[in-house]
Amino acid sequence: MLYHNNLLLESFKYYSKIIPIENLSIFNNELRISVKKEFLKFVILFFKLHTFLQYKTLCCITGADYVSKRFRFEVYYELLSTRFNNRIRIKVSTDEITGLDSCESIHSTANWYECEIWDMYGIFFINHTNLRRILTDYGFVGNPLRKDFPLSGFIEVRYNESQKRVVSDQLELSQEYRTFNFISPWES
Repeated sequence: MLYHNNLLLESFKYYSKIIPIENLSIFNNELRISVKKEFLKFVILFFKLHTFLQYKTLCCITGADYVSKRFRFEVYYELLSTRFNNRIRIKVSTDEITGLDSCESIHSTANWYECEIWDMYGIFFINHTNLRRILTDYGFVGNPLRKDFPLSGFIEVRYNESQKRVVSDQLELSQEYRTFNFISPWES
């Protein structure tokens, strides 16, 4: 497997002269590359159409939020070459203001994944045909997978027995003052 990884790494060092790759590494027999967001669509199209690569399947798109970084969001595209039985993970960094180009025209499976990333992180995808919330309610405010999202949410949904219906109330968290006795009852 080591020979295969070295061969793969050398071939992608060659491709890095053709396509704009920022970083290139292998982790757990998986090739990982970083690209700038301006070149994302070009790189994915290149990997799909190139004869010796043929990454024709988009397996998933995932995101991560790093609040302390300048570009706080990282979006990962995982591609699979069924012909060569190989995976590649492409990483793109962005912030909450600028969006990413939609890869829906290259891989139709990107439709669902990009809607999911939009819903959970609030990352906008430019030229997406139907970008909408799919996992949260229509009236939901915020993006649940952001690190700055409150853990308890903003509203409480519950069933009201007296009204015989589901009601939504503003969430109020009251914290009582507590005193703690740190002396153990088992110690004398």
